Amino acid sequence: MRATGLAAAFAATAALGGAVWAQEVTLTIESWRNDDLKIWQEKIIPAFEASHPGIKVVFAPTAPAQYNSALNAKLEAGTAGDLITCRPFDGSLQMFQKGYLEDLSDMEVLNNFGPVAKSGWSTDDGSATYCIPMASVIHGFIYNKDAFEELGLEEPKTVDEFYALLDRIKEDGSYIPMAMGTADEWEAATMGYANIGTKYWKGEEGRKALIAGKSKLTDPEWVEPYRELSRWGQYLGDGFEAQSYPDSQNLFTLGRAAIYPAGSWEISGFNAQADFEMGAFPPPVLPGGECYISDHVDIAMGLNPASPNKEAARTFLEWVGSPEFASLYSNALPGFFSLSNADITLEDPLAQTMVGWRKSCNSSIRPYAQILGRGTPNLHTEYWVTSANVIRGTMTPEEAGQHMQDALDSWYTPPAQ
Repeated sequence: MRATGLAAAFAATAALGGAVWAQEVTLTIESWRNDDLKIWQEKIIPAFEASHPGIKVVFAPTAPAQYNSALNAKLEAGTAGDLITCRPFDGSLQMFQKGYLEDLSDMEVLNNFGPVAKSGWSTDDGSATYCIPMASVIHGFIYNKDAFEELGLEEPKTVDEFYALLDRIKEDGSYIPMAMGTADEWEAATMGYANIGTKYWKGEEGRKALIAGKSKLTDPEWVEPYRELSRWGQYLGDGFEAQSYPDSQNLFTLGRAAIYPAGSWEISGFNAQADFEMGAFPPPVLPGGECYISDHVDIAMGLNPASPNKEAARTFLEWVGSPEFASLYSNALPGFFSLSNADITLEDPLAQTMVGWRKSCNSSIRPYAQILGRGTPNLHTEYWVTSANVIRGTMTPEEAGQHMQDALDSWYTPPAQ
């Protein structure tokens, strides 16, 4: 709100019970999503500013790999932006415990989100929530519909159908069956182990049993996903061991691979780069088993307690929690699915397919994202290594399970029953 007509503006806004800014306020958003810069600048921020005169917003991202260290340095120096984009669970929890994120539990807009949505940005006991949930990502398999039609293939429903399908693609030889490498390792865990493994440990049931000490990582439900991963190497093409994440993306979008073990965040990039129609199927089920998907809470937004513009920042966060933002964000960034309880229609067919799995599948977050990734060795990164090694054939499934349990035992004591 500009100074001209200030007295009248004060009176009008006071009568409506709204906030008043004596001069234009500029809010800065810290984020790791540097690939989203144009979308924030061209779609999201203009929508907010159009309905909130007097508040300007600047989206100022840092490269993903540098975000945590750069943000922590800014927070310690008192130079961080007003609004902090929050990664889920322990990193953000530590920031809250250090006083770098404000408790937002008093914000009514949090009623638009269920407990699972808020779990990524709440204290262990749920007594405080410090970021407004924005979106989750879903894992499954994206495929080349042209390749499937050419080879007479159908989406697999069961694990047996999945490997029979891969065998047919490999035997034909026209396409690499699956595009994934192990050079960067994290894909083997995220799009491999967490993607297919959820059905073995039955999602949240197994994850919570592990935290409670009622199961071990040497138990069959945690070793079997490695056993399945040990079959993947033969379907990933020559030289997959040296293949990077961008290499895998290119192999798929150039039409050289039939299937891509995927996170839904790939949708926008694949839409832009691939000249063929794509489909998606959820992780194939075990015989007689239910469908389980990794539906991982991914991104939220919090308030820097040191912000000089806290009232305006809370106004922005109220909007982030609104159905308007949920619809805008989900359609501007297909594959980032709103965590809001609002009913949203997605325009992108591939995104609509993947989010539709929530109706028929059980959802769970990644297995080591909460609590079990806090110590050293960090299980969240240890399973990158074990998953990649099992695919490479340099570690057996049993060795991987034992390695993970040994790592957990070295620092974690389950709560007393």
